[in-house]
Amino acid sequence: MTQQLIDALEEKIGVLVEKYNRLKDDNELLTDEVQQLLGDREGIKTRVDAILEKLDQI
Repeated sequence: MTQQLIDALEEKIGVLVEKYNRLKDDNELLTDEVQQLLGDREGIKTRVDAILEKLDQI
C-alpha cells in the first residue's frame, strides 16, 4: 500500500511539474506579446499626436 501511495504522489508531482512548465512558457509568450502591443500602442499614439498637431495648425 505504501508503494502505491508513493507512486501516486510521484505521478501527481510529475503532472504538476508539466503544468507549471507549460504555464511558465505561456507566461513568457504573453509577456513578449504584451511588450509588442505596448510598442504598437506607442507608435499609434505618436502618429495620432502628429495628426492632431497638423489639425491644430489649420
